[in-house]
Amino acid sequence: MNNAVIYARVSSTGDRQSTERQVLDLREYASKNDLNIQQVYEEHISGAKKNSERVILTECLDFCKDNGTDILLVSELSRLGRNVDEVLSTIRWSKENKLNIFLQKEGISIYDRDGKENPYLTIMIAVLGTAAQLERENISFRLQSGRRRYVERNLALTGKSGLGREGYRKPKDQKAEEYKEPLKLLRKGYPYRKVAKLTGISESTVKRLKKEFSI
Repeated sequence: MNNAVIYARVSSTGDRQSTERQVLDLREYASKNDLNIQQVYEEHISGAKKNSERVILTECLDFCKDNGTDILLVSELSRLGRNVDEVLSTIRWSKENKLNIFLQKEGISIYDRDGKENPYLTIMIAVLGTAAQLERENISFRLQSGRRRYVERNLALTGKSGLGREGYRKPKDQKAEEYKEPLKLLRKGYPYRKVAKLTGISESTVKRLKKEFSI
């Protein structure tokens, strides 16, 4: 029986997100594949953080190295991080220390059952990670561009930016223009926490938009 460790991560540091589902799914996978769970590590930290800032991940990898762990079970690629370079760094470290990593959602691992390395893993990680990073950057750019156009238009019409005026309630059409990107994501069914993360605005603002525009 091979030894396994579970690593689960969520971005929220409060009680709004839980690692419970990740752990349950990975325990079920371990049971079906005759894996002995040595330890479970659960971390509440943004995936955008550097590996050096992720204390639990570091402890997890050190444990695997020191305790003969055969495979690290992770629910999906994004749980290892949202920065391509950091994720690839973790993969390289694992290869150097003969630690396999299994990504449940993607259904792939560093090594197959015969111990052969998956030649496409590094390429897939780079492609998926870069695509996700570009999506966040594009959304942020469009949001900032929309705000800039909104401010420029109001300055031309009223001499004021139209942002942050005490006692002033923005007309709905102006909000629709200013928050066009988060509204589009909400209408596509994205959860408000994901929208807030992608667009860089607060969760409370996203909630207000969702309520005001009846999405």
